[in-house]
Amino acid sequence: MSTELRRARVSDHPAIIERVQTWWGDTHSPEQSRELSLLLPKLFLQFFSHTSLVAEWDRERGGERDREIGAFLVGLHSTDNDSDAYIHFVGVAPALRGRGVGRDLYTEFFRRAAAAGRKEVRSVTSPRNTRSIAFHRAMGFSLEPGDREVDGLPVHSDYDGPGHDRVCFHRTL
Repeated sequence: MSTELRRARVSDHPAIIERVQTWWGDTHSPEQSRELSLLLPKLFLQFFSHTSLVAEWDRERGGERDREIGAFLVGLHSTDNDSDAYIHFVGVAPALRGRGVGRDLYTEFFRRAAAAGRKEVRSVTSPRNTRSIAFHRAMGFSLEPGDREVDGLPVHSDYDGPGHDRVCFHRTL
């Protein structure tokens, strides 16, 4: 299975939303997956496609090969702080997980952010998302101090609104 990274396009939005609603099916209900997809309104690709990435792969179905989105990273460069970049949302097809595709997306985002003069990359995730926390740590991110600890992790209470606690990361480029 080979993947090819490219810049995201606005026209990728429907496919990315469909993938969020299906790829998270192993850990979320259909309702939760639909809610999760609401974190990716079209405006992210309308205004940040140049800093977002897609990994395409050849998928075989019924004896035929189709080229399709196998992973994506939606990221942006801060308009308020010229040294920061932010990774907002990442998804990798279940069939591609553990094959380095997520690492490739992050590495390319880091490369492009550094080329644009960015010095720091930030990201957040839920304290329950242990796979994301482990992945960010493996990618060289540090945990930012929170206002409390949960299972040994620094947590920012109500970060995304009441009851929506988050673990915050940063990585120097």
